[in-house]
Amino acid sequence: MLPEYDFSNAVRGTYYERHRQGTNVVLLDPDVADVCPNATAVNDALRLLVAVADAKAFRRQERTRRPNKAQPPTSRGRRKVAKATTSKAARD
Repeated sequence: MLPEYDFSNAVRGTYYERHRQGTNVVLLDPDVADVCPNATAVNDALRLLVAVADAKAFRRQERTRRPNKAQPPTSRGRRKVAKATTSKAARD
């Protein structure tokens, strides 16, 4: 280190806790920054997007869910089951 650096009055770990919490900095492209000029606008837009995506996923899940009750019979007639025939030797 250079001799002109003076750490005699320095306090160790001043920014440690802030650094440990981390940050979530995101750089916006210029066209997005024109539409969302501040953090509140960005957060509102993202919350709306998440709500729309959740609603769509819920609707998709509702469509694919199977009903709990038995389905009614189809319009086709029931197939007739042939009676089992036994041989003459087995009847005796």
